[in-house]
Amino acid sequence: MSRTVLITGAGIGIGRATAKAFGQIGAHVMVTDVLVAEGEAVAAEIVAAGGSASFHLLDVKSSEAVDAVFTEAETRYGGVDTVIANAGIAHRVPLDKMTDALWDNTLDIDLKGVMRVFRRAAPGMRARQSGVMVALSSIMGIAYGWDEHVHYSAAKAGVVGLVRAMAVELASQGIRVNGVAPGYIRTAQLLSEEHSLGPSGAEQAPAFIPMGRLGEPEDIADVILFLASEAARYMTGQVIAVDGGLLVGRY
Repeated sequence: MSRTVLITGAGIGIGRATAKAFGQIGAHVMVTDVLVAEGEAVAAEIVAAGGSASFHLLDVKSSEAVDAVFTEAETRYGGVDTVIANAGIAHRVPLDKMTDALWDNTLDIDLKGVMRVFRRAAPGMRARQSGVMVALSSIMGIAYGWDEHVHYSAAKAGVVGLVRAMAVELASQGIRVNGVAPGYIRTAQLLSEEHSLGPSGAEQAPAFIPMGRLGEPEDIADVILFLASEAARYMTGQVIAVDGGLLVGRY
């Protein structure tokens, strides 16, 4: 398994669960987020459990900030072996209220933010002829359209194209690029009444999920862990839906 793992948006939700999962297998986890208190708490939890972790403030909208974090990783840890591009936002905005600024902000984080960290990770991985990149898409990017979230669905569909194209470009250099498309996962985002299902919608969701429950962040973290491992050594360019059977159960 990789020695140094950098995870964006690792302060809460899926990112937090993924950081803890990597910490448990002995990787050094670079916990990055714009949420300082939450990110520091995750790093502290990993260390308290006997693992190795450090918190790094990172806004994926800034190429300069991305470069600074990777430069620090190269100086302190010899580079980054695995990058998990998880940072993202999802805000409900009806189409008639969609401004260029709102559209651009979502794509800047959810799609261009993925590109920024992958682009910066590539040279070091290329030099070592080894590396893993995993991006977070969504079932809303591979199968569903999500009304009043057109910017989110567009960004997450873009992640799929990015994964496929980068996988082809980097495969000969020993770098694997894959993605995960979560379904309904119990996170703060999902439980937001303003921007997603909210608590009442979350209670109703298991009725149309074949496995009969919402996903938990750990359900996604374990698949990411697999994609980063030698067990997935012959996989690249794939985006795996992890949704409790939701897509196949409704179509």
